[in-house]
Amino acid sequence: MYQRLRDLREDSDLTQLDVAALLNISQTTYSRYESGVLDIPSGSLIKLADFYKVSVDYILGRLDQK
Repeated sequence: MYQRLRDLREDSDLTQLDVAALLNISQTTYSRYESGVLDIPSGSLIKLADFYKVSVDYILGRLDQK
């Protein structure tokens, strides 16, 4: 799951700071999401799925199809 978050961000040419601003959190908190130190709240997960136009299941690694 965490690698998918990073891949989606990098494929969109975004920095961690860009995505953190979208989620209204600090860059440090977002970095901890990507590294797996912190679990991503469901609201943020949904927001990311909508932003990247993928399913939550894709981000979670349950599906390989975006």
